Amino acid sequence: MEDLERTVREIQESILEEARKVYPERVIELFLSPRNLGPLPDPDGYARFTGPCGDTMEIYLRLEGDRIREASFVTDGCGTTVACGSMVTEMVRGRTLREAFAISPERLLEELGGLPEADQHCATLAVETLRRALRDALDQRREPWRRAYRRR
Repeated sequence: MEDLERTVREIQESILEEARKVYPERVIELFLSPRNLGPLPDPDGYARFTGPCGDTMEIYLRLEGDRIREASFVTDGCGTTVACGSMVTEMVRGRTLREAFAISPERLLEELGGLPEADQHCATLAVETLRRALRDALDQRREPWRRAYRRR
């Protein structure tokens, strides 16, 4: 049993060593310990979006006035998608809706310290899902009856 545990540890260390050659430490940190992961019950804004790569992300927002008090996400995507969802939900906390709309995939990539070109679509997925959740929050404010009838 000790041999198996040692082998597993060595494999994990090897994988992380290779990942550090490609990804910034911030991306690895958020993949290993994501923040704001999981659904928020009864959100003020919600969106589910599937990107061209096939990864799906959901973003949940809870507002306090015009500010985002809480934000969380769920994804079936890869490690970089998890890191992007985690970072974008961190970035919007405490911001106004207008400020949150201004977040771009480029700004998200900057906050992460960059991603390889092949993974940059994950930032676009996170930002597009965020914008859809923001639009949902605004729609609910105009038509409060919609909350009871919308599908998830």
